Amino acid sequence: MVIRVAYIPEVIQFGPVLQTEIGRLKLNANLVARRARAHFGTLAAMPIPNIIQRGLEPYETSFSAMRAFTAARTADTPDELWVVEHPPVFTLGLGAAPSHIHDAHDVPVVQTDRGGEVTYHGPGQAVIYLLMDLRRSRPEGRLFAREFVRKIEQAVIDTLAAYNLKGERKAGAPGIYMADGAWQGAKIAALGLKIRANGCTYHGVSLNVAMNLTPFSWINPCGYEGLATVDMKTLGADAGMQEVQLALAHNLRNLLTT
Repeated sequence: MVIRVAYIPEVIQFGPVLQTEIGRLKLNANLVARRARAHFGTLAAMPIPNIIQRGLEPYETSFSAMRAFTAARTADTPDELWVVEHPPVFTLGLGAAPSHIHDAHDVPVVQTDRGGEVTYHGPGQAVIYLLMDLRRSRPEGRLFAREFVRKIEQAVIDTLAAYNLKGERKAGAPGIYMADGAWQGAKIAALGLKIRANGCTYHGVSLNVAMNLTPFSWINPCGYEGLATVDMKTLGADAGMQEVQLALAHNLRNLLTT
């Protein structure tokens, strides 16, 4: 609930009758505001993350920059969504077993501090890193991790829906999977996060747009042997990379600020 109280500039001068009426309105408005704060608490405006386009960038560069940004941020640092595309790389989450990489085929392998298992990033994949302070996303102090993940997943589902593709969640398996058709059950988006004790996050979500999917066959994607992966192009969606990146970024921003 948002209560809006009209502001009457003090620099405007009015006649005696209007001054009396304005004074009465101010007293009533202040009373309403005090009662609202007492009942609902102080409702701070939810900050809107800045969308930062970083282009094609080596994974190690993004990883180091995310950690540095998070370490340096203060309570006033704006949240950011980093839109990026990576050259080929396999990344290992904290729960990943190296045995889930069958053959790297000279693709670099990077150990990370995110949650989850092994995944692949490469050209044609929309990656968005969420550098957020979850403490400021709710009046009571933070956005719970489970809700945060669901909002990210919903942003992917909404993005796919705009191209007439139906994605769905799977219990116990973060990410988004195709809900119907010949590719039902195939994974199209992966999710991995780091949430520090102070509520600040980094890492994020990747959506397969139009990429070479072969490297996924060299690993157990997200730790699941034989898990099929797919991209939007294979499913018939003729979508430009930048178009999908921006659509996903704006869906994330809208969902994370409501």
